[in-house]
Amino acid sequence: MIVDNLANAANYFGLHPLFEKAFEYIYQLDMESAPAGSVEIDGKQLKVSVIETVLNAAEDARLETHKKFIDIQIPIAKTETFGWKSRSTLAASETGYDEVNDIELYADKPSALVNVLPGEFVIFSPEDGHAPLIGEGPTKKIIIKVAVL
Repeated sequence: MIVDNLANAANYFGLHPLFEKAFEYIYQLDMESAPAGSVEIDGKQLKVSVIETVLNAAEDARLETHKKFIDIQIPIAKTETFGWKSRSTLAASETGYDEVNDIELYADKPSALVNVLPGEFVIFSPEDGHAPLIGEGPTKKIIIKVAVL
């Protein structure tokens, strides 16, 4: 897991060949007025979704992992809390791996919680179990899906 300010995103471009393209798209986007929906930036390898949803209590959060995609998540409307736990220590799969939707859900509890503010981002690799959408009330955020190459 990586957490940082959007102003520092260039520090991470070397970690993946599509990170620069992902953040270039974000930099030109008026995030606050962007409508909900998804856009493919580089075919199926890079997709950006703007979502409007409701945050949930920490006790209701469910850890998830992905095998095919890295998640970059950016809160827009308000601070969002994320749970984290290393995939290597996750033991209680609830669903098994869903290859079509690239997700596996777990009953384990996070070992850490991190607050991510608007103007910041978090990157979750396939090794990161993560529980998004912790907080209160409605929110707007961006989720970038970057294919594992």
